[in-house]
Amino acid sequence: MTSREQRIADFIAPFRVEPGSKVSLAKDFEPDFRGTISSKKRGRQLLDQGIDLLAEYQSRLYAQHTHGVLVVLQALDAGGKDGTIRHVMTGVNPQGVAVSSFKVPSSEELDHDYLWRYGLRLPARGQIGIFNRSHYEEVLVVRVHQQLLDRQKLPRGSRQGLWKRRYREINEWERTLNDNGIKVVKLFLNLSKEEQRSRFLRRIDLRDHNWKFSAADIRERDYWDDYQRAFSAMLSRTSTEWAPWYVIPADRKWYARIAAGAVIANTLIEIDPRYPKVGKKARQALLEIKRDLEAQAPEGAAADPFEAQ
Repeated sequence: MTSREQRIADFIAPFRVEPGSKVSLAKDFEPDFRGTISSKKRGRQLLDQGIDLLAEYQSRLYAQHTHGVLVVLQALDAGGKDGTIRHVMTGVNPQGVAVSSFKVPSSEELDHDYLWRYGLRLPARGQIGIFNRSHYEEVLVVRVHQQLLDRQKLPRGSRQGLWKRRYREINEWERTLNDNGIKVVKLFLNLSKEEQRSRFLRRIDLRDHNWKFSAADIRERDYWDDYQRAFSAMLSRTSTEWAPWYVIPADRKWYARIAAGAVIANTLIEIDPRYPKVGKKARQALLEIKRDLEAQAPEGAAADPFEAQ
């Protein structure tokens, strides 16, 4: 491991939820944590470096075409999911990235098991897929608003032990993905109640941000404590060795973006994708084509402009 890779691993270590640990979100993780990064300016420099690193590894991932990466983003309203995606992935080739946002399930989706619609949007090999909200809504918003289960057409008696069963099913599903080369990276953007209030007010005060605000966001805020308990249970029961959770301090947007980018970069470093190498015969064929192309150079032009540089 290089010194740069070690620094990234050390940087993200405080955010990792150790598999098997019992999490109390309010006690165990600080939304305003920023470690040793003293300023937003320094944070911007680190983010730019991280974006370059992500672009390099994503190019390798796409070329190797063996592994895929699924980034799961969860947060309360105004947690910064959209901004995190926009800033962290800004330097990555769009051809190798797909973002999926999940709204209220359609009638067709409700005719299948709760994981079905998420399976349809999984990344292909060589691709980074991002779930802006995800299958974890099924143990978060559905747990807080259990009347939503009425639409899911569950068999009689199946609600007993439902949440314990869903945690197990999600863990097993993610393990299957991991075993088949799709690495699952789970990021929870941890926002304080006061910072959420401030961001809501900003959306109201700035007219060009009014479209971001929804009265439903305020109604969900009334369930803050219920969500904190649901998040704590989710982190405790579904952080596994093959798909651990990372709790990202989100009160400072710039810090959250650095931390999220570092976790994704660390995952790509662990995969260590490589550009495919051609065999001896294929290489010989390329050299023959090269000689033909060099022979076509017009008078005064370099036979191989790239080599000449």
